[in-house]
Amino acid sequence: MSPSIPQFQPQPIPTIVTVLLVLLFVGLGFWQLERAEQKRILAETRSSRLDLPPFQLTETTTAGEDFEYRTLLAEGVFVAEKTIFIENRKHMGRNGFHVITPLNVNGSNRYLLVNRGWVEAQKNRLLPAVETPGSAVSVMGMANIPLPPALDLGDAEPSSDASPRWPYLTLKRYAHWSGLDIFPFVLLQSDRDEHGFIRSWRAEIPKEGMHIGYAIQWFAFALIVLPIWLRLSWVRRNKSGIHSDDDS
Repeated sequence: MSPSIPQFQPQPIPTIVTVLLVLLFVGLGFWQLERAEQKRILAETRSSRLDLPPFQLTETTTAGEDFEYRTLLAEGVFVAEKTIFIENRKHMGRNGFHVITPLNVNGSNRYLLVNRGWVEAQKNRLLPAVETPGSAVSVMGMANIPLPPALDLGDAEPSSDASPRWPYLTLKRYAHWSGLDIFPFVLLQSDRDEHGFIRSWRAEIPKEGMHIGYAIQWFAFALIVLPIWLRLSWVRRNKSGIHSDDDS
């Protein structure tokens, strides 16, 4: 038997599959690095805005997304009949609601949604009875822009006579339901304020390192594919050019 010699001869199908996998894994790795950079910028933005002195909302305030994470002050009157209850909110293992009440900011026709905190759910499934001051109040807290869940199969724009019991809150949904001109954020009321409930807001710190770890994994997958392709690309042939499956 003629001795066989190894030859580098990439095969079409493994080569195409390898190229596609490497491009996919490298692309996912760079996407995770972009996500890490976004989280880093978000963390820096959050930290810098929390360090700013409290901002007083007035009738002339023009507010946008640049107010998110800032500490705000506002004075006005709560509109109790436009209160909604965000269900399935947990506190210390117990189920309950977040109570959202609009505040008519003094001297304006605009309303600030105030998350007044958590109240425990009733066993009879009825909405809890909450007290709302009828006179002018002063509130303070951090501005937050609520986001919808990744998958929502419910009514995106509830009618004005819909129940005040909601699975989640978005500004668009509330504006449509209430007919009020609202600021583009919600105030997470400080636990130092009166006229609120249990307020224990979790500080959601963006995790930059998590995305860097994912990026390393994707790049590693790309590197793993290459030696597999190299192994498949080496074939043994005898001196006459006939392929040999015998590696001995």
